[in-house]
Amino acid sequence: MTSTPTPSQNLTRTNITKMTIPKLNIHPPLINTPCPAATTLEDLLILWNCPSTGAITTRTSLLSGFPHDDTKNLYVFYDSSSHTVSSSTNPSPPSSATPTQNATLNSLGYSPLPLQTYLDFIRTIAVYHSPPPPPPNNHKGRSIGRSKTIIISVTGSAEDVAQCYLHIARLQSEFLYVTSSSSPSFVVKVAMEINLSCPNIPHHPPPAYSRDALVRYLEELKKAIKAAEAEGLPRIPVGLKTPPYTYETQFLGLMEALEASASATALASERNKKQEEKELQCPITFLTATNTLGSCLAFTAFTGFTDDFTQAALPTDLGTGGLAGAPLHPLALGNVKTLRKMLDEREKTLGHRIQIIGVGGVLDAQGYKRMRMAGADVVGLASGLLLRGVKVFEEIEKGVGGDW
Repeated sequence: MTSTPTPSQNLTRTNITKMTIPKLNIHPPLINTPCPAATTLEDLLILWNCPSTGAITTRTSLLSGFPHDDTKNLYVFYDSSSHTVSSSTNPSPPSSATPTQNATLNSLGYSPLPLQTYLDFIRTIAVYHSPPPPPPNNHKGRSIGRSKTIIISVTGSAEDVAQCYLHIARLQSEFLYVTSSSSPSFVVKVAMEINLSCPNIPHHPPPAYSRDALVRYLEELKKAIKAAEAEGLPRIPVGLKTPPYTYETQFLGLMEALEASASATALASERNKKQEEKELQCPITFLTATNTLGSCLAFTAFTGFTDDFTQAALPTDLGTGGLAGAPLHPLALGNVKTLRKMLDEREKTLGHRIQIIGVGGVLDAQGYKRMRMAGADVVGLASGLLLRGVKVFEEIEKGVGGDW
């Protein structure tokens, strides 16, 4: 087996630790979100080469991979008007989707590929598919071409996610090139999304519904950031993918956890006054809102009343799974609007403005505009990609008409 190329073999590495919270810089502000169409290197290259995406996101991975079962972990297309589903599971766009199918139901978990495989995919993209960096002595005024941020979606225990951060920060350090600027520049920029909101994992409720669980993840994340800085690694943007919240207490639990992450560093800084200014910040750069809505049920057909669920569209114990697409759109908009307001009210306490990637039921330019109106800095979609293929991004760009 040949080794994966390493970009840093031809680039100069320096100590680039920077304590400020890094931000996402994505244009156009339109991306895919984790789904089966972002699983393989081929999938990622299709998204990478699409001129209408400003960044791409990998399918959510674990350190050791998810025990995927094709007979249990699958998705179907769904028509929210007739409540009918596609005749096949895991249908391929665009020929499989009918004009009225506008949603998906899934019993998916995470990617069967481990995190390391995605890091290798990204190395390949950086070496063979990204614009070359400019010469070190001729950077001013030069463009490095149309590169994109790659958001690496991960999950696992709090300790596992902390290890994911270190792996990704080390990957980012490989992509550094030297410029005359005081700020570090990278051939490819990466970010990490912590998926704490999948509703389909038996006996493992989404941690993002629990304030205490969120606090635990943020505590371990801060330890990982500190360890990375001790190695001289770059600080990378980190986001949390949240579930659909439906009442105020759930939103407040998230806010309390984010505030606690800033307060904890503030207390620690009392023992080191020199670090106080740079430590009074929540470590989270962005929220991705929202994931699929769990416990949803659809039937393949109705042939009579029955006490079992053999006619359910999904092969889970109850036939239930996560709903995404058009039926989720109003709830997703409400989540983005509420989160934007709450985050703005707490910006001083959090130490910076947290960005929002708005996700849920965006299928066209009007959906994109609604999500931006609700307060999203960037708009993401997955069901639209599964239903219509990569052309959905091109259609949205055409409909937006440059008014991003």
